[in-house]
This record gives sequence, C-alpha cells and structure tokens, in this order.
Amino acid sequence: MTVTDQDRRLSLDGLLTALLDARLIGPQAAQALRSLRQIGDTHPLELIAAQNLPDPRQADQHLNLENLCQWLAERAGLPYRHIDPLQLDLGATTGLMSAAFAQRHGILAIAADANSVTVASAEPFTRSWEADLAQVLRRPINHVLASPVQIRRFSQAFFHLARSVKGACHQPVPAFPPGNLEQLLDLSEKGRPHEDDDAHIVTIADWLLQYAFDQRASDIHLEPRRDQGHLRFRIDGLLHSVYQFPGDVTLAVISRLKTLAGMNVAEKRRPQDGRIKTRLPAGNELELRLSTLPTTFGEKLVLRIFDPMVLQQDFSQLGLEGNDLARWLALIGQRHGLILITGPTGSGKTSTLYATLKHLATSQVNLCTVEDPIEMVEPRFNQLQVHPAIDLGFAEGTRALLRQDPDIIMIGEIRDLETAQVAFQAALTGHLVLSTLHTNDACSAITRLLELGLAAHLIKAGLIGVMAQRLVRTLCNCKEKAAPGEDGYLARGCNDCRQTGYFGRTGIYELLNVNEGLKTHVHDDIDLEKLRRQAIADGMLSLQQRGAQKVASGLTTMTEVLRVASGN
Repeated sequence: MTVTDQDRRLSLDGLLTALLDARLIGPQAAQALRSLRQIGDTHPLELIAAQNLPDPRQADQHLNLENLCQWLAERAGLPYRHIDPLQLDLGATTGLMSAAFAQRHGILAIAADANSVTVASAEPFTRSWEADLAQVLRRPINHVLASPVQIRRFSQAFFHLARSVKGACHQPVPAFPPGNLEQLLDLSEKGRPHEDDDAHIVTIADWLLQYAFDQRASDIHLEPRRDQGHLRFRIDGLLHSVYQFPGDVTLAVISRLKTLAGMNVAEKRRPQDGRIKTRLPAGNELELRLSTLPTTFGEKLVLRIFDPMVLQQDFSQLGLEGNDLARWLALIGQRHGLILITGPTGSGKTSTLYATLKHLATSQVNLCTVEDPIEMVEPRFNQLQVHPAIDLGFAEGTRALLRQDPDIIMIGEIRDLETAQVAFQAALTGHLVLSTLHTNDACSAITRLLELGLAAHLIKAGLIGVMAQRLVRTLCNCKEKAAPGEDGYLARGCNDCRQTGYFGRTGIYELLNVNEGLKTHVHDDIDLEKLRRQAIADGMLSLQQRGAQKVASGLTTMTEVLRVASGN
C-alpha cells in the first residue's frame, strides 16, 4: 500500500490543540495533558478520556471516550458508529479482509452488502487503505469512525474466533475428555491451549460462553440446520441471532459442551439434560443447565444461564411492592392452605418462590422443599431433589416430607393429578404449601386443577390464593417523557440498551384471593369469565392493569406490557 500525503495519524498535541479551539478543555488542562505518554496501541483519545475531565457542554458530564469519538467524527466529517456486536454478521465481516490487514490499519468491517462495505476506524485522517480494500472487494468503502477500544477488542476476539472456526472445519466430531469449565473460561493467553487437535473447538466453546455472559444472555441456543448451525442468545426475554457456524463445527461444539456437563456424547437419539457449574473471572458463580433435542439435522442444544444471585433478590427488587406486596404478605402469613404461583417458563416464578421462602424461613418453623432441580442451596431450608429414575417424583417426595413434621412445604411444580392430590392433602392437614403451575393468569389456575381431575370441593377447601406473574422489560435511562397528556415514558434507545430503549426486567403481578364469594363459582362446569368478574369485584387487578401502573411510574411502556401479558 502506498502512503499518501493525506495519511496522518492522530497525535496527542494535535488533538489537544483542536480541543482547545473547540473550548472543550482549558489551557491549564491542555498543559497538564501534554505531559502524558502514549504507551503501545493506546489511542490519544483514550489518554484524554482517562483524565475524566468535565464536559463544558453538559452539566455533571465528563469527556468520556464515547463523546470524544463523536466530537472527532463530527470534526472529521465522518459518521460515528457505536459497534454493537450483536448487530454484526461476524462470519461475513471477518471474511472481507485478513486479520493482519485489519490490525495493521486499526480497522474493522462492521457491515456489508452487494453495493458497499462499511469499515470502522479510529484514525479519520489515515485513508489510503480505502482504495486498496475497495479494489480487492470491488465495492466502495463507507468509512465510519468508532471507539479505538471497541475496534481493538472486537477485532482480536472475532478474528481469533474466525481462525478457530476455519481450523475446526471438516474435522471429525471429537471425543473430548472431561474438562473443567473454570479452566475453559480462563480467557487469558496463559491459559489457552495450543491450536492443534481439538483446541479449535475448545476455543469456540470458550468464546461462545464468555460472549454470552458479556451480552447478559439468559439462554444460548445452538441449532443445527441443513447447511449451517445457528447460534442465538436470549437477552431480556428476546432472541438475537449471533453467528452461523459450519454444520460440522456446530456438532463438535455441542459435543464439547455435552462432555463438560457429564452427558452421554454418543447418545444423539434421545433428549438429555445436564448441568455445569462455573465461576467467572469476577468471582460470581454461575450454573449452566443444558438440554438436547434430536432434530432433523442433528442435536439442538439449549443452555440456560442461571445466576444464583437472582434468587437472592428481595420482593422490591422483583417488582413486588405496594398493595400487591401487602396482599401477598397477608396471604403467605396464613398457617395452612395451598398458594400457587403461575406463569409461563421464564416468568420469574422461581425467584418469587425463593424470596417468599426466605421471608418465611425463621428458626421457629420447619420449611421443607421438593425441587427439580434444587435451584439454590439454602441453609435455612430442608431441600429434597426429585429423582424420577428411582421413582422419587414430586408426589413421592411430598409424602416423605409430610413425615418430617413440616410447617411449610414448597413443591417445585404441580404437573399431574397425583402431585395435586398430595399438595391438597398437605394443605388440608395443617400445612402451608406453595407450588407453581403453568397457566396464563390467576383464575385459569383453578380450571387447570379441574382439568387435572381434582375435585371441586377439594379446591374450595384447600386453595387460598393464586398469583400470576410476568417479566416486562424496564426502560433504559435514555427514556423520553411521553407527550403532554400521556402517562409514562417512551423507549428512545442508546448504546447501553443497544438502541432498544430497554435494559433489564421487572415483574408484574396478578393476585387472586380465594375467598367465600369466589368459591361459589368453583364447580365442575366452571364459567371462567364469571370467576374473573368475581375476582375483579373482590379487588383483583389484572396483569395489564398492574402493568399500566408500571407504565405510569415510568418503569416500562404499554407496548411492552401488552407484549408479555396478551391473551389473558
């Protein structure tokens, strides 16, 4: 490549002069900054941002790397781009240039189509590489400016992944020896295997897991297809496409993860479950729950990332507060009866159960649980793990617990008539029983019990309350106030929330008290609508109504509430 006269790299002195001219820094700050030394690949903007200088354009804000890059892009006449890795086609962008070329020029391709290629750089005035790249790709180059930290970090990670995928292609699915995931998650070069034998697959699995943790994913989906395997992450309840692996690489990565979970790698015709526990570099412990499913093109693998800290949350952190919390505390304060928590998978039922059990577990009570699996070991509970292989299910486990002089029993889930009957037997013999059920709303729990074959008189005698719940995404700090006359805020979108306008989730709850008035509507040919009308007349607010309260308080939007609570 020929370096032209127009190629000039940014210098600390030149940037300080420009910042002085723009009145973003004063002479005293500039003089102090000129003494800084640039080390290695450190970009001069990184040095300036590290000083945490006040931003004169915004009160209580500082000149961080993000807004310094935006200022530089505007000065250079280039678009600014915050790189969202989930929006990149990693396989396509890393195939547009060599890792050596990208590293030499400090660039990263972030988008491509038939008409052009978009390339990010942190050096707006070094541009001779554009002509060389355009000639090779036979497409014009759209030059954008991005953070040097993002370019450096993503270039290293994505090209390293691309090399591993290329090296792993067309290799037979390896038979891995048992591994230690804590070693697998050691991302330092010191802990990396040499790139031979099965090291490529180990590296890909290493990247996949760490990348999922970094992106706050709750689930990882590895899905074999005819030609390629798809990798998707679930983040804040929504699935995002992440990468497409060659088919044989996908199957090899699945085998690696199955081995780590102690699953049978050779068995590919039957569904399997497994678990892995690990500790991240930051010190927090995580558990991965693996589930395989035989499909047309091979095994599909889903890993649920379970953070035990989620079960340490109290009621307010879960979003259960105000009148809902007061009614819930009154309900769980009763000495006997059955209380159900309902909702689909992933609606936060387990978190609510554990918060409730921790509230109830005092030194004066014997609290016993039967779970599948035990979500978190809690010293104040007596916890029993279900083992179907030895005929120890929820029903058998609950019968065993009843002989242990319990005051409070938690049954992980009511799935069948036998478990329902045992739960009601416990509730009717002086025990407080808590369990979960999969229904859309609180009132439907009663019809579900009838469908299981439970007698209406048992339901009326033993059931004292039902709480349905959902998780809604909460608005990011970038939210905008709604128009005059409208409640709440609007989802705007920023870099922190990946332009979605949402960051994190909170619960909305629908609480049904089974009082005498409601019991008159519980019979074998139950009318669900009449039951709901009675519940509302008794003070129950629906999930949508509770969601509307969250909207009015600025926590979420009505669009989000309707998305998760529709069909009730």
